[in-house]
Amino acid sequence: MLSVNVGERRSIAAKSGTSGIDKRPAEGPVQVRAPGPKGVGGSGLVGDHISDTANHGGDDQAVYAYAREDLDAWERDLGRPLANGTFGENLTTAGVDVNGAVIGERWVVGDVVLQVSCPRIPCVTFAVWVGEQKWLPRFTRARVPGAYLRVLTPGTLTAGAEVRVADVPAHGVTVATAFAAFTTEPELLPLLQGVPELPREDSEAVARRLAKH
Repeated sequence: MLSVNVGERRSIAAKSGTSGIDKRPAEGPVQVRAPGPKGVGGSGLVGDHISDTANHGGDDQAVYAYAREDLDAWERDLGRPLANGTFGENLTTAGVDVNGAVIGERWVVGDVVLQVSCPRIPCVTFAVWVGEQKWLPRFTRARVPGAYLRVLTPGTLTAGAEVRVADVPAHGVTVATAFAAFTTEPELLPLLQGVPELPREDSEAVARRLAKH
């Protein structure tokens, strides 16, 4: 893990008016907690701000991870440097297949245990922050969304700690597959019916969409 990133409350030209998407590497250890349900709980990282708690944060989106390898690819595509934390990620990883992670698999990082819960679905605040034309469809087409994680065991995260993957569920549905199902390939939605580790609201959305067809 290259860095642990937290964001202060800053003004942004989006609906919420403020955001913590401007995340920057912490200089020392960061305490990690289970924040509570969405709408009440915020980030899983102490000191990390979330403005729109109705749509972000909470137990199922407690920590957001993005791979440095994917940031490097975006640097080449956009023609500008992207520092760790630029995409609003709490963890900038290296050598971890974030998008190939199976929903429900566990990551052991020092004394912290995290569980992959769902892909990041890009929002307007993200588009405003990145400042690129047609950013949402561009990001969606790339299919490298990064992963949200739950906090199963609180503790302390420190840059440089190894991410050890453990307890991979047998269903095999990855972050990338779930992202495609929710966005550009709805024909994949039936695969998500057998994934108990998805957030409840995502499972309910899958059931509603399948019921319409």
